[in-house]
Amino acid sequence: MTDTLTRRRTLPGFGPTLGLTVFYLSLLVLIPLSGLLVKAASLSWSEWWQIVTAPRALAAYRLTIGASAAAAAINMVFGVLLAWLLVRHPLPGRRIIDALVDLPFALPTAVAGIALTTVYSVNGWLGQYLEGAGVPVAFTPLGIVVALTFVGLPFVVRTVEPVLQDLDPEMEEAAASLGATRAQIFRRVIVPTVLPAALTGFSLAFARALGEYGSVVFISGNLPMRTEIITLLIMAKLEQYDYAGATALASVMLTLSFALLVGINLLQAWARQRAVTA
Repeated sequence: MTDTLTRRRTLPGFGPTLGLTVFYLSLLVLIPLSGLLVKAASLSWSEWWQIVTAPRALAAYRLTIGASAAAAAINMVFGVLLAWLLVRHPLPGRRIIDALVDLPFALPTAVAGIALTTVYSVNGWLGQYLEGAGVPVAFTPLGIVVALTFVGLPFVVRTVEPVLQDLDPEMEEAAASLGATRAQIFRRVIVPTVLPAALTGFSLAFARALGEYGSVVFISGNLPMRTEIITLLIMAKLEQYDYAGATALASVMLTLSFALLVGINLLQAWARQRAVTA
């Protein structure tokens, strides 16, 4: 009995634990975000609206959201395929491939940006051939999509992988024994199981891409109205000491990120509900 009580009391009680957690979150998250909102609130509504709807800002929004959505969609398709290969097929060098999937997590984004620019520039290993074929990558919106796809791939693979591991192959065998074709098994057995995780991975990759800076700043060229994403525009305003303008744009992205966070949590709740009712 004494040993049991000792084990239960290894961590502090609810009160101290809650206090430390709230203090930690406030110090790292709530206070900085509150400061951003307070600074943005120092602007009048007309000033704030003028900043966030300026033509340069609107162009940056369109490029950021469009490139992020495209990269997340590409990652959702190929991330699911890669997760399927890693889980269902004994690939040679599987551990190496598995480690490469996590490389964007460990690699500094600035290093990734320099590497991608080197490869896809006009004189790069791949860029010289793509340029000759009329498909330039570096310093174009396509280069931004490539960079965002690179940083977002692990989010889809690592979200889908556990679901595929839990998917019992006997379900597919049972469907086949009942006369289902491969297409029917894929559509009625695999897709309903994997879809919630794939959508969650898409949302995570999309959210990650919205705030990306390091891997994009080199390959985009940062051309206003053409290849300037919103994080680059915010940095440009900070370099010009336009703190009010930077916080106004940041408040828009904060609102969008919060909406994505709510959406991700709703998707996860939906996936858990499907798992319980399945």
